[in-house]
Amino acid sequence: MTLDLIVQATQMALVIALAPLLTGLVRKLKARLLRRRGPSLIQPYRDLIRLAHKDAVVAANASWLFRAAPYLVFATTWVAAALVPTFATNLIFSWSADLIAIVALLATARFFLALAGLDVGTSFGGIGSSREVMIASLAEPAMLLIVFTVALLAGSSQLSSIADFMLNATVGIRVSLALALVALIMVGVAENARIPIDNPATHLELTMVHEAMVLEYSGRHLAMIEAAACLKLLLYVSLIACVFVPWGTAPEQAGAPAYLIGGVCYVAKLAVGGALLAGFETAVAKMRVFRVPQFLGAALMLGLLGALLLFVSQSL
Repeated sequence: MTLDLIVQATQMALVIALAPLLTGLVRKLKARLLRRRGPSLIQPYRDLIRLAHKDAVVAANASWLFRAAPYLVFATTWVAAALVPTFATNLIFSWSADLIAIVALLATARFFLALAGLDVGTSFGGIGSSREVMIASLAEPAMLLIVFTVALLAGSSQLSSIADFMLNATVGIRVSLALALVALIMVGVAENARIPIDNPATHLELTMVHEAMVLEYSGRHLAMIEAAACLKLLLYVSLIACVFVPWGTAPEQAGAPAYLIGGVCYVAKLAVGGALLAGFETAVAKMRVFRVPQFLGAALMLGLLGALLLFVSQSL
């Protein structure tokens, strides 16, 4: 029991320790692809520490929700990221690592952040919150269809069971899984406000989504939001690795060597995911805001097609 708690605590600490590093890796690789030196890999850690030591400047008309939202967003995102199996499956809290529960946790974080953007009453906050809700209205149904597709195949929506099924069962090449993977990547890009949906490196008021909601935040409040954004990016990369690339993950009741191998494989998966994201963002341009529903509509249709194909094939 004590060992199980230590392993679970290690996973919770691992995700929060690696999340800024993944963000720094993406920024560094994008800069190198653009023939620039770029910031250091540990620059996100420095930014978070610097912001955490600063006092938060709060508007006079801000309510308690504005002050509490950063901590609520960080807590829910951290819990969701810690529930995804990283280097090992069937940990002590794996029973709660359900895909539907993770979608609900992310929706809760988005809800409070959107309310916080509206709380102060600035025009930028209202624009960002409205765009965020518009994106969520298509991204969440697409995500649920992806969950249904994977759950129909594995017989469970619990992530450890899905990972074990992908490792041990003869899954083969399935079109429905390929459609679900593409849809999950599209949803992950939109949820993390990455190119082509949004550009996290700019503050152009005509196009920004996530940055518009957090313009009024500063100091330790902004540090919590930025840390939550790093965790959310790591969550989606971990989710893709857990469901579609589970190789190297330590099984239940494995020893220390298996956990070590699982940790090394997990870090390698994060590095590959960060490199692919940096290459994709460098190769494509940002789309207009009015084309975002078409992008997410395609993800929704891919998720629906994947679920229908799998349902029909299993009914024959």
